[in-house]
Amino acid sequence: MTTTMKPIHDLTAEDLMSRDLVAIPRQTSLRDAAHLLADAKVTGAPVTDEAGRCVGALSATDLVRWMDRGDQAAKRCFSETRCFCCDWEVLELEALPVDAVSRHMTEGPVTAKLTTPIGELSRWMLDAHIHRVFVVDERGRPVGVVSTTDVVAAVARQETRDFVAPDAAWLPPMKG
Repeated sequence: MTTTMKPIHDLTAEDLMSRDLVAIPRQTSLRDAAHLLADAKVTGAPVTDEAGRCVGALSATDLVRWMDRGDQAAKRCFSETRCFCCDWEVLELEALPVDAVSRHMTEGPVTAKLTTPIGELSRWMLDAHIHRVFVVDERGRPVGVVSTTDVVAAVARQETRDFVAPDAAWLPPMKG
């Protein structure tokens, strides 16, 4: 575990990003992509072209949009079992179409370089109303993701003046 002592305004995408990300090839079916997101326990992922470049994003918001489309609206799964969730969260994955993710993704994803400062990342998320920015290499291939949770965690860690990379375990200091 590496601990980096940096002021929050000096943190970059490389400091904040999660390196373990799921990338979805654009020819993948929406159904298979939803299974990938569910298996990875994430709400969004970059969509890549044949060269591995980031060409879009697929998120829970895209699935909600698909569900709300008139005649193509998803069949919602209702059962006698009560759960603490919204109707869109009980989507039956097998009801999703087998057409390509490229028909349902958000085009023009917001991407960043490893050196992009936390302030810019935060501003982009606010301005675009998104919850994640994909970090790409010089060829445009995704190498990580910075989420709003990563930014909030950095702020929380700053209180202790001890920034720990997101892949490492972090526990708040004991009081008393």
